[in-house]
Amino acid sequence: MDGVRVNHVSIVSDDFERSIRWYEELFGAERLPSPDFPEAPVKWLRLGASQLHLFQRDIAPPTYHHLALDVPDFNEVYRRAQALGALDPKTFDGAVREHPAGWVQLYLRDPSGNLVEVDARSEDVDRSLVTEIVPLTGQEGEAARASLYA
Repeated sequence: MDGVRVNHVSIVSDDFERSIRWYEELFGAERLPSPDFPEAPVKWLRLGASQLHLFQRDIAPPTYHHLALDVPDFNEVYRRAQALGALDPKTFDGAVREHPAGWVQLYLRDPSGNLVEVDARSEDVDRSLVTEIVPLTGQEGEAARASLYA
């Protein structure tokens, strides 16, 4: 049997309320009833058709592991993230990268340090707002045809 969609992604949070507010403000997340797990406190959020589960744990999030989201308005998320100081220009040598096949990746860090990627088609990016876009160079053969959007 084939998988049909990602049901949820679980990440760490060192402050539930701060993390929840961040995901609500940037991505319109909605709070959901959450179970009581004996291993660690958890809060569940709805993000579109999927869920984000926040686990309260005293561990650092991984450097490169991330969740990636599509949003209805990439430019508005960029604007809000910039105002919150959430852009991550260090992990991948720029907060925004562009693939030659026509898509961009915006990298953010949430309040607990989790890496969040926001994706869009290049044509949807307001280049008067998003001015520091790093080209993803060295894409040849199959890599040049790679697309987040089939």
